[in-house]
Amino acid sequence: MLFNSFPFLFGFLPAVVAGAALLNAMGARRFVLMWLVAASLFFYGWWNPPFLILLVASVLVNFSLGRGIVRANKSGQSRTGWWLAALGVAANLAAIGWFKYAGFFAANVPGLDGNFTFTHIILPLGISFFTFQQIAFLVDCNRGKTEPHSLPEYALFVTFFPQLIAGPIVHHGDMLRSSATPMVSV
Repeated sequence: MLFNSFPFLFGFLPAVVAGAALLNAMGARRFVLMWLVAASLFFYGWWNPPFLILLVASVLVNFSLGRGIVRANKSGQSRTGWWLAALGVAANLAAIGWFKYAGFFAANVPGLDGNFTFTHIILPLGISFFTFQQIAFLVDCNRGKTEPHSLPEYALFVTFFPQLIAGPIVHHGDMLRSSATPMVSV
């Protein structure tokens, strides 16, 4: 769905804004978060629904790793936190590498294209944006620059539709709330 398309301008965007405003007026902050996450996932899946699996798996894995890193560092196991961060960064880079470069290597390195269909890999929309955003989050978790957030907050940080497929890469501190300020206000 393009930002300048009729379905976005006259269907999706008004529904998202109205739903968020209604939930916010009812004082249901958690439901506003979940509404915006659901809307963002719908927006992402509009083009190719199977890639929702990749996006949701990426969010869940990185959320879990971030919590594990923070927990390890707070309990004095900074080496474990470092290894979890390194694992997370490597897994994220492997995902980008697979989708962006597997077809290239299969087509240009002799012997790789034998029985594989690497040349037909479709690049997921915005994979660089949401992957590098999560890498920065994992690094900041390891450096002690962030605290654990709820899954809906983290999911919205990663999937928020205005920046999901076209960027920019957003630092978690710009979007995730601190303990003193609310994350979402409509």
